[in-house]
Amino acid sequence: MIQPQTIVKVADNSGAKIGRVFKVLGSSKKRYARIGELVIFSVQKAEPRKEIKKKAVLLGLVVRQKAPLRRKDGSYIRFDENAVVVVEQKKGEIVPKAGRIFGPIPREIAELGMQAIVTLAPEVI
Repeated sequence: MIQPQTIVKVADNSGAKIGRVFKVLGSSKKRYARIGELVIFSVQKAEPRKEIKKKAVLLGLVVRQKAPLRRKDGSYIRFDENAVVVVEQKKGEIVPKAGRIFGPIPREIAELGMQAIVTLAPEVI
C-alpha cells in the first residue's frame, strides 16, 4: 500500500529516479493506493540533462508495491520495491510520458485497460 510520504522508485526513463508521494487520487479521504491507482508525487532525485527535474510535481501510476496483492485465483504477488510510472492524462486516457519501462509489470495493469504501459514493459507477470 502506498500512502502519503512513501518513497517510490520511478520505473521508466523519463529522468526521475526517486519520488515521494504526497497525494493518493480517488476521493478526499482515500489513504492508500494499490497497484493500478494514480498518485501525485514530487521528484526527489533526477538524472542530469533530462526533461524532468528535481522538485517537479508529476502524476504517477503504481506498478509495483511491497504489500502482497491477492489475485482472483487465490495466489499472492509481492515485489521488492514500491514503483511508479510517470503518466499524463490525454482526453481521459492515461499514457506514459517515457519511451521505456524497467522491471516487471503485473498483469492487473492490463486488466485495468492500460495497454500502452503493458506494451512498453519487458515482462508481464
